[in-house]
Amino acid sequence: MKALAELNRNFREIELKEVKKPRIWKEKELLNGKVANVMVIVLRTPGCYWAKVSGCSMCGYFKETYDAGYDEIKKQIDEAYKKYEGEEIVKFFTSGSFLDEKEMPRDLQIYAIEKFSKAKKIVIESRPEFIKNLEWLQGNIEVAMGLESANDRVLEYSINKGFRFRAWLKNAKLVKKHGKKLRVYILIKPPFLKEIEAIKDAINSARKVADIADVISFNPVAIHGKTIVETLWNRHLYRPPWLWSVVQVIKETKKFYDGVIKCDVVARGMARGAHNCGKCDKKILHAIEEFNLKQDEKIFDGIDCDCREEWLDFLELEEYMI
Repeated sequence: MKALAELNRNFREIELKEVKKPRIWKEKELLNGKVANVMVIVLRTPGCYWAKVSGCSMCGYFKETYDAGYDEIKKQIDEAYKKYEGEEIVKFFTSGSFLDEKEMPRDLQIYAIEKFSKAKKIVIESRPEFIKNLEWLQGNIEVAMGLESANDRVLEYSINKGFRFRAWLKNAKLVKKHGKKLRVYILIKPPFLKEIEAIKDAINSARKVADIADVISFNPVAIHGKTIVETLWNRHLYRPPWLWSVVQVIKETKKFYDGVIKCDVVARGMARGAHNCGKCDKKILHAIEEFNLKQDEKIFDGIDCDCREEWLDFLELEEYMI
């Protein structure tokens, strides 16, 4: 869709700051059924090639990138290693594709994986275009690929993802052929979808990848600056998903999917992120965090709030809104 692509490009014409240190934090996640320590490393790289060509309607991570050279990226990897404390899982994020040689040269890909080879699992992110580059990476690697939606109309007209489901699936199968694990990112509530449509789309997308995904990671849309979604939000034409919607997606997916389900809520409980009325947000967010580590949907039983009826009414009434 040319108009959407052009609008995305306009948002990206901003001056980016040069921040040469990687962003690092620690968290916890399931590994082989047990809670494991995780080190997350966000390397500052030239960023996602698709963001430069056009970009996705909801993604503002291009603002965390800059034209870092080979030596600068290598120094960031070394800087991150100084803070490594034996975490079982290491995640490399680049605000783009770890496997893109123009963003992360091949030598640096290998260097980073070998540097943290003591980890039991290393998670990297990539668009499907670069999965063929897995052939030169050894180790217990899990590849996170952003599908967002298995519906081609949503991919093109809501997200401007730049590929169709068939192409994504072909490369997802290639990940497994290379003997790697697959983590699938699915959006909850891309723009231009009604809340009930978004719920159904996330569940249907999960169903279509259930037989190939080792981890399904649901990502409720948050309002990133300098994006189409932010423009819609500023004009009161978009609301991030209700937390009730997020819970429903998780519970319904758990009925047919036996793998690990994760959900990371960005801008948690705030106006720019998935939220309810404000009174029950912390309780539900805590339940989602607990679910991530226990995978027990019964955690959500008994959680209630007056706004749940408001949410149900909204789902019903929105069907009749233009």
